[in-house]
Amino acid sequence: MTGWTWEYEGYDPADERLRESLCTLGNGCFATRGALPECAADDVHYPGTYAAGCYNRLTSVVAGRPVENEDMVNLPDWLPLRCRPAGGDWLTPDTAPVLEHRQVLHLESGLLERTTRYGLGPGRTLSVRQERLVHMADPHLAALRTEFTVEGTTTELEVEAALDGGVTNAGVARYRGLDGRHLTHVHTGSAAPHTVWLRCRTRTSDIRIGMAARLRADAPVTDAHEHPRAVQRARLVLHPGRPVTVDKTVALHTSRDPAISDPLQAAVDRVRAAPGFQDLLRSHRTAWKQLWRRARIDVPGEEGAILRLHLFHVLQTLSPHTADLDVGVPARGLHGEAYRGHVFWDELFVLPYLDLHFPEVSRALLRYRHRRLERACAAARAVGRRGAMYPWQSGSDGREETQRLHLNPRSGRWLPDHSRLQLHVGSAVAYDVWQYCEAGGDTEFLHTKGAEMLLQIARFWADSAVWDAGLSRHRLRGVVGPDEYHDAYPGATAPGLDDNAYTNVTAAWVLARTLDVLRDLPEPRRRDLFERTEADGGELERWEEVSRTLHVPFHQGVISQFEGYGDLAELDWDGYRKRYDDIRRLDRILEAEGDSVNRYQASKQADVLMLGYLFSPAELRALFERLGYRLDDATWQRTVDHYLARTSHGSTLSGLVHGWVLARARRSEAWAFCLEALRGDVADLQGGTTGEGIHLGAMAGTLDLVQRGLTGLETREGALWLDPVPLPGLSSYGFSLHYQGHWDVRVRMESERLEITVPPSDLPPIDVRLPDRTVTVAPGTTSRLLLRD
Repeated sequence: MTGWTWEYEGYDPADERLRESLCTLGNGCFATRGALPECAADDVHYPGTYAAGCYNRLTSVVAGRPVENEDMVNLPDWLPLRCRPAGGDWLTPDTAPVLEHRQVLHLESGLLERTTRYGLGPGRTLSVRQERLVHMADPHLAALRTEFTVEGTTTELEVEAALDGGVTNAGVARYRGLDGRHLTHVHTGSAAPHTVWLRCRTRTSDIRIGMAARLRADAPVTDAHEHPRAVQRARLVLHPGRPVTVDKTVALHTSRDPAISDPLQAAVDRVRAAPGFQDLLRSHRTAWKQLWRRARIDVPGEEGAILRLHLFHVLQTLSPHTADLDVGVPARGLHGEAYRGHVFWDELFVLPYLDLHFPEVSRALLRYRHRRLERACAAARAVGRRGAMYPWQSGSDGREETQRLHLNPRSGRWLPDHSRLQLHVGSAVAYDVWQYCEAGGDTEFLHTKGAEMLLQIARFWADSAVWDAGLSRHRLRGVVGPDEYHDAYPGATAPGLDDNAYTNVTAAWVLARTLDVLRDLPEPRRRDLFERTEADGGELERWEEVSRTLHVPFHQGVISQFEGYGDLAELDWDGYRKRYDDIRRLDRILEAEGDSVNRYQASKQADVLMLGYLFSPAELRALFERLGYRLDDATWQRTVDHYLARTSHGSTLSGLVHGWVLARARRSEAWAFCLEALRGDVADLQGGTTGEGIHLGAMAGTLDLVQRGLTGLETREGALWLDPVPLPGLSSYGFSLHYQGHWDVRVRMESERLEITVPPSDLPPIDVRLPDRTVTVAPGTTSRLLLRD
């Protein structure tokens, strides 16, 4: 890696899926994996193209019963372009001698470059150099330039390009027993000289897809239609040392796009009007330059290179184009089919970064949740509760998409999946609403859609809480926390746990924060909201009571993950580490042995410690005080130590959260976890999962770790709060942000010095609050502050 490029030398089939994910190109509307254009989907290669929000639902038979799943659809493959010497075999790295192979991902310009040199026999070689882009300025265009150069003797080369509608969803091995045939009614045709098209639709969601491709070459181009492919062919004459170029330009539209009539006609019109490759590249680079300017980050060394790669993939998934779409945050980006493209709680790790750079994208992602508020209220009514119960996994329409069964690849058994009981996702939505409004000052959103979501989520928690006379406290029963290892008590016949500390404390926060928002609403807004939701003063009095009386369990002087956690057995961690190379997925190991992780004090990822991720030490102490508990530094330190020794880090989010928390609690150990979070995808630490799609929450979270975690940055009470914690591995860094209308506010840390620059404008100055002082930074000025330890 270098500062702005990600380079791969040599060809290794075992690494291809990982490279494809990390070399994905996208623009927020659609993305295409970095597969080689001459290679079809098989056990090594997996070309895939995915449009944001394009889902389809199918029913399969699993373990003898019908199972319904909604998936993000693998769209027709626009990449195919292959070549062969006239009369010979098609050249691929798997079937022909590869003398040289190199791929370079240019982050600054959003360009994927590839060079392969094939041996064609004694004294003759063919070099294939390609440049690929998915256009960031025009979100419906992509282009592939291929340059062929022969050495040795003059060679006649056959080139074939195609649009392939015969694709399926088959990118995740453990899903292959499920029906993956999402496309139907595939038709192809020719539109104009050198242009072919393909149209199809999804089988049940009936999304229409139109794709058109234009091929330009220094030779005649012929068309053929070989169902389900639209094919274009050219025969080139290559003279030694003289490159010959073929350009393929593609347009993609779906019926979900705004301001079009027919997707196919829109695609044909767009590709017909598209300029040549060099002009496309020029406007594409300009769009990327503008993105990097808004998301400036300056971190030295290898860590900085990885952070730029993370930022690149965040921007490809959630760009300013996303602001025009009805989509959520797909947990694995638009980079593959893991998690079926579903929306979980990952926006909790993504939106805090976007809030301070691309607030229009954050707002759009929150509107995705608001549009599905009524579905969340219906889900709550279905279980006899009021308010909004957001789903753990969401897709097209906001219903619960969590599967009922999941496969343990170690044992080969299909097991019940109870992760739908992670009701804390509602608190994540509420937290995101509040953070967005605090960062951007969007009172219009807060007083309308935001207040409505907060009210219904708070209503759900208050209605779910049951009074325990023995404890003299309210309780939340039958839930699952962020640690998915624990979904039931040992030997229990029903799933669910009582009083998950993270769930209860965040529910108390939602209730308290919602009461504050409702009190501050302008009277006309409050009246309209209360009339529409049938809220009244008596209901709010109950919220106040529940927000102060929710039960938080403790054991041995630490916060318990849930009631009864302290009664579970201790695991022989050293023994399992000796027996298995990797125990991140301890749940699968134990189940394959006939045991259950529910019996042990063992966590997949941060659960209780997530509280230290969401809330500053002062805010967390105040929350516990409101609940009637004393949380001093010693208790929190014991809690951190307890769970740190009992976590297998089976989630890419685990290292991120532990690094964040330890930066405040045990600074000397924090950097090791920060590095694990940084390397989670680039080193594929979860053992093959990155090839199925990146982990978007972890990538965005590492950016936010630098932006908020290490600086202690908070946006509240109309001020920027900063409490930096320099780490030995990263004491010098900088970034820009957008705050309360101020664009390109620059923050720079240098050892024990903090520098803040506010660009010139007619806006009010920014109040910056440090632990020991408050300073005011006016537009057009720079404040340089010496930090005190």
